Amino acid sequence: MAKATVVSAPGKVLIAGGYLVLDREYEGLVLGTDTRFYTIIEKGNYDSFGKVTVRSPQFLNAIWEYAYIQESYELENKGGNFKNSYIEIAIKYSLAIISKRVSAEKFEEKLRNGLDIYIVGDNDFYSQREQLNECNLPLTASSLRSLDSFRKLNITLKGVHKTGLGSSASMITSLVAALFINFEAIDIAAEDKGDTYGRTLVHNIAQFCHCLAQGKVGSGFDVSVAVWGSQVYRRFSPSILDSIMAPVNPKIPNTSNFEDIYKSVSPENKWDNVITPFSLPPEFLLVLADIDAGSHTPSMVGKVLTWRKNNLDQANSLWKRLGTYNNSIVENMHKLSEIYTGDPSAYIDGINLGSLSKGSELSQLAEKNSGNKVIQLLSRIYTSFQMVRELLREMSTQSDVSIEPPVQTRLLDACMEVPGVLMAGVPGGDQVAVDGIERVWNTWTEMSVVPLLTRTSSKGFIKENLDDHAGLKALLYDNSSI
Repeated sequence: MAKATVVSAPGKVLIAGGYLVLDREYEGLVLGTDTRFYTIIEKGNYDSFGKVTVRSPQFLNAIWEYAYIQESYELENKGGNFKNSYIEIAIKYSLAIISKRVSAEKFEEKLRNGLDIYIVGDNDFYSQREQLNECNLPLTASSLRSLDSFRKLNITLKGVHKTGLGSSASMITSLVAALFINFEAIDIAAEDKGDTYGRTLVHNIAQFCHCLAQGKVGSGFDVSVAVWGSQVYRRFSPSILDSIMAPVNPKIPNTSNFEDIYKSVSPENKWDNVITPFSLPPEFLLVLADIDAGSHTPSMVGKVLTWRKNNLDQANSLWKRLGTYNNSIVENMHKLSEIYTGDPSAYIDGINLGSLSKGSELSQLAEKNSGNKVIQLLSRIYTSFQMVRELLREMSTQSDVSIEPPVQTRLLDACMEVPGVLMAGVPGGDQVAVDGIERVWNTWTEMSVVPLLTRTSSKGFIKENLDDHAGLKALLYDNSSI
């Protein structure tokens, strides 16, 4: 295998700011994960200029062939078992924009013999319960660790059950970044000198491609974390992309619209999104689970927004209260990190003391330890998050949307009875004692709960070395003749 360009991008977990993050007035706390999507690009061995073959070797029949037509910025579909708009849009617009940012000689040299592209996700992006059942393994974390990395799923991409870590945003971001790095259209090394131009460009293009593939302008926090890593996020104004998405019709050439797209996604067109880097306080741990009682997030969001539009005063009042408690969570987590920086020993002592108690006992513990700032802050975070859950259930009742269904409420409440658990919520992020929480999940009978191995990571997309990922390299070699 020739030297390849490899770029990975993280998945996401939205800890605070659900639904509110759609509104620029409010922020969301979103964590990046060590579960990542990988794009691998190699020079092809084709006879025709611009042939692009994309493979997703974890799935059955996941091969797509395209021809890039430079004169019209079009990507012609030459073969595939089904259309994949996410891949097609990301490649089409990335190549079009790259062609304007590198010399004609470089662009043509890179595409002279075409491109081979592989797209692969870490196991936790997809439910592994069927894989564990086939191997006669219990639904535990230790069983998941025994599975091969980048495991083949023996299913089509359309039939896979996802775990909600933002696979489409992570995939598009890794694909866009890999194309720009492969064509030397951005200089990631310049970030060592504080130059984030290239990363901003990837962010803007990935946001546009993701929105276009979905057919609407979303909040963008999933793409943002795939680019920049864990953060407190305030969205960009939807009008930035509305103006260039409206004229786009995938059935007809849109060359005339391309110049507007190019200007809109260029970093010179200052977007108004606000990104504040964030890390969980020391000794906090994110633990996630895959449950067999999923929901369709886009349709839920649509129903909530319709309810808000029709009940503006009532909804805005609830939104403001949610925003206050979400901000409190972020603020108090920052304060915990500051305490650790100033006095690590006192911080660890406070965390150790707090981890012996259930969340519901923290207020009493705070009263008994009025001088312990760590305990005070833990108690405030617990109280704020419980209020967030209460208000989301209120929103659920008012909008008739199952934001936190009763079956999940009972599971979350049981998790909160484990000492050391500070927060437990949908989509399932917990700061928790791992052994205790897994015992709850293993014995839960109302629905199947499978732990995920995902943990937090502060990194956005990164350039990788294929030799550092033996499982990934083995998977690609195994499929090199497909």
